[in-house]
Amino acid sequence: MRYRRLKLQDLLREEISSIIQRDLKDPGLGLITILDVRVSEDLRSAKVLYSVYGEKEEKKKTDAAINRSRGYIKFLLGQRLKLKFMPDIHFVTEDTYERIEKIEEILKRVSHVPED
Repeated sequence: MRYRRLKLQDLLREEISSIIQRDLKDPGLGLITILDVRVSEDLRSAKVLYSVYGEKEEKKKTDAAINRSRGYIKFLLGQRLKLKFMPDIHFVTEDTYERIEKIEEILKRVSHVPED
């Protein structure tokens, strides 16, 4: 069962990326990258982790646009993939890289503090 779930996660990630790049025409959609898809054990729900490049305002617009398009994305996935049950899709913004950059910047500042 684990192999099937991993295969489905990879397939969903590829297809969702393709749909966002080619099929969505929402003007509020910014530069978005699908990082990972995590499917539950029963294959009924999928958490799509994504990141958005840009300022906070652009990220908010993209979050709203991707959540508006959630049903359409699921519809297109249903047409492209032949599954008994299409998982419910939940989009989650992943900002780990931003936190890492902030921590690295703080560490650089701390390391450059002159000692008395």
